Amino acid sequence: MQSAYIHIPFCHHICHYCDFNKVFFKQQPVDEYIEMLIKEIHHAAQKNEHQLKTIFIGGGTPTALSASQLNRLMEGIRCNLISVNEPVEFAVEANPGELTSEKLEVLKNAGVNRLSIGVQSFNDKLLHRIGRVHRKEDVFRTIELAEQIGFDNMSIDLMYGLPGQTIDDFKESLETAFSLNVKHFSAYSLIVEPKTVFYNLMQKGKLTLPQQDEEAQMYELAMEQMEKHGFNQYEISNYAKAGYESQHNLTYWNNDYYFGFGAGAHGYMNGVRTSNIGPIKKYIERIKQKGEAFHSQITISKEEAMEEEMFLGLRKTTGISKEKFYKKFGVQVDHIFSSPIDKLVDLDLIINDENGIRLTHKGKLLGNEVFQEFIGLS
Repeated sequence: MQSAYIHIPFCHHICHYCDFNKVFFKQQPVDEYIEMLIKEIHHAAQKNEHQLKTIFIGGGTPTALSASQLNRLMEGIRCNLISVNEPVEFAVEANPGELTSEKLEVLKNAGVNRLSIGVQSFNDKLLHRIGRVHRKEDVFRTIELAEQIGFDNMSIDLMYGLPGQTIDDFKESLETAFSLNVKHFSAYSLIVEPKTVFYNLMQKGKLTLPQQDEEAQMYELAMEQMEKHGFNQYEISNYAKAGYESQHNLTYWNNDYYFGFGAGAHGYMNGVRTSNIGPIKKYIERIKQKGEAFHSQITISKEEAMEEEMFLGLRKTTGISKEKFYKKFGVQVDHIFSSPIDKLVDLDLIINDENGIRLTHKGKLLGNEVFQEFIGLS
């Protein structure tokens, strides 16, 4: 079984930290883009045997679409991707304040059963500083509305390490978050990416970020508070009540196959990693011509696939299963990666026992250093 990622690159407002493929909604060929997206999905469905376990619509901002545009997209998805079986998880990214009852009804009727809501913070001043247009009250209203329509599987994204953010700010946001009836949280540290407003400010020396030890304290606080409130940390940045883990994101961390549909979308099918053309008009033209819009197609060697298995799988708190690794690749993980494994065990960054390999508490704090040990060995 595979998964599908579907990209909606339109936003009514661009956040200061975002480096995803996105454009302002106004004066864009949104309706034509949706038709081409459906055409791409149809083309791939005709070429590939598929039984989807998860679908995730991300962006950009999927909820920037109107109710009728969302409805057309859902029709196309149902006709071409969900004709055989209902996916276990059908998730849509949403912005607080953009979800009307009409849009929520469209999503619910189409079989969407999970909402991933980009909150980032409950501090209105911080929200303004990072370029978000919603405010704290919008989050409460959005969640209440979604509950009324019948959504009970909702996730909230939170960020820490933001400009001017204090540990107390983050603690307050966590406390507010726990007062809501949500089953899943993602908590990420800010990474300043090129081609963003924050990157440009940083280049000019105008971006003041918390110190590294403060950011580490915020991460420690997240782990401690999540556990205290009954949320299991199942991945470095993700926490869930039992049974509410993001099945779609587990596709990535388990290094399983998934389609990537839309401008700039990435996919991984049949041992080939693909990325689509990013610019909207070029994407539309290519779909018209070919039904697909690959910018690159890279065949992954067995050695590369094993490396990916390590640095993706170690993100999960359960880590790498030695049995599953052997079943997948026909070799013992300890034989292939004996040197980095021994080194990381000595540094107290991973645990290596008879069942598998996983991060220690210290390893979670230094995750990137761990993952780098498994890159470029082949």
